Amino acid sequence: MPELPEVETMVRGIRDAVEGHSITDFRRCPCACKPIATQPEMDEIRELVVDRTITKVWRRAKRVVLELEDGSAFVIEPRMTGLMLLSDPPDIEHLRFQWELQRGTKSHSVWFWDRRGLGTLKYFDKEQLAYVLGETFLGPDALDMTLPLWKQQLAKTTREIKIALLDQKLVAGIGNLYASEILHRAKISPKTPANRISTTRIKRLAECTDAILRTAIKYEGSTLGDGTYRNALNQDGSYQNEHRVYAREKLTCPDCETGVIKRIVQAQRSTFYCPRCQSR
Repeated sequence: MPELPEVETMVRGIRDAVEGHSITDFRRCPCACKPIATQPEMDEIRELVVDRTITKVWRRAKRVVLELEDGSAFVIEPRMTGLMLLSDPPDIEHLRFQWELQRGTKSHSVWFWDRRGLGTLKYFDKEQLAYVLGETFLGPDALDMTLPLWKQQLAKTTREIKIALLDQKLVAGIGNLYASEILHRAKISPKTPANRISTTRIKRLAECTDAILRTAIKYEGSTLGDGTYRNALNQDGSYQNEHRVYAREKLTCPDCETGVIKRIVQAQRSTFYCPRCQSR
């Protein structure tokens, strides 16, 4: 589930505990589940990173980047259930990787936890990093989108706007949950072809995207009913209390107070919207 707000929260949560710290060890945690594949192999990664310093922690789309002093970096993609943690995990059975860190005389650990094991961990040198996180694979970040850029990107596709928002090459960072919330706030039907949205509505889409994502970051993301997403200190986010349509099928729309929230399936993903507020 982690999308841009949740991944940004992970980055902010671990930044002070990681930046400027040296890696004294990097290991795979004991786990009975199928191991998460790494690129390259674990032994090679460990040889390359031990005694190196993490100089910067940042986010690219839905990925956590731990950058080292030579410009190389770990790139962690949490996907459905992955978490970066500083303290007690939801359980120890699904701990996947551990970084042992030291700064001066103080040492501590950072962990990657993943219940479903769909996350990825890769290590790239400086040149590889620029390529895999560049425009070949990822579009502009959702928080960096300007009105002209929104117009440019949406004009590229005839797909329905909800499906277009999930295309990470078009705009990076938005996932299924926030796409539904953004379109509801912007009063745009999820079925509208992306290239047919008027300039006025694109402006509203841009404003709503920025507002919702930044507010969700402030609330440290959304922890849903399964309780999987947690911040770096193993605490719930609270933006789920602000959801207007997501997972609220058959409930009255909180905006118009007359429409009933509907669930449809687009590109094998659930979309929630109010047919009254978001008419074509």
